[in-house]
Amino acid sequence: MIETFNDTLLLEKSFTQEVDRTRAAKERATVRDTLLAIVQDARRSGDLETILTIERRFLENDRVEYVSSRAMRSSLDVALAELKIAERHLELVKDPVQYRLIDEAHSLPKRRVGGLPKDEARLFFGSHATRLLNQDKSRLDRQEKQIIEARKQNMRAGARLYEARQRQALGLGAKTGKERGRDTGMEL
Repeated sequence: MIETFNDTLLLEKSFTQEVDRTRAAKERATVRDTLLAIVQDARRSGDLETILTIERRFLENDRVEYVSSRAMRSSLDVALAELKIAERHLELVKDPVQYRLIDEAHSLPKRRVGGLPKDEARLFFGSHATRLLNQDKSRLDRQEKQIIEARKQNMRAGARLYEARQRQALGLGAKTGKERGRDTGMEL
């Protein structure tokens, strides 16, 4: 059985290499390089709305094109629902009066990080980065892994950009170097 498995695995590798030499595979590689560059450019732009719009398109595309199980559909549905709530928080954080209500609703230390509310937008950035990390562990080719890594970096950048908006809405200054380490929550 093991010998058959090894032979079959080698055969699969051979077919994969053969497919990768085709014109279509080379064109797909060029398209993926472009996708990667766009994802990286979104992060460098510092435009949180663009970062989230690109991520929404990835999720919507994955849901339409790649769902192969109920669990995968459920995970994508949850990610899209969380993203929709995060996008709503982007609007709320623009209005300091409205955002103070969220700040007050997240007053317990366990609901705060760095003195800021750990609201649904921040929860999305963390949970979605974890989702992408888990996806990165699956059987993907080099380019697919690079795109997922860039998306994870976008979630980290998005979290920092959102935190800056929170600080601005609450009238707090920019985060100091001392505050950038591990945060235990709100000081009492």
